[in-house]
Amino acid sequence: MAKTNPGEFIRQVRSEGSKVVWPTREETVRTAIFVGIMVVILSLFFLGIDSAFGAVVRWLLTLA
Repeated sequence: MAKTNPGEFIRQVRSEGSKVVWPTREETVRTAIFVGIMVVILSLFFLGIDSAFGAVVRWLLTLA
């Protein structure tokens, strides 16, 4: 495979970067809000699961 000189590499990177379809501001905000909501929901879910397993383990340890 032939090596590319730095100037050609930069031109290729700029060419490929111009092909990228960047999201609009509205899409970015909507996605960020969705991610934030999902983080809150999943963190509450995992808090509940962790608390339940912790309670079960504490109960099992009282039997020993």
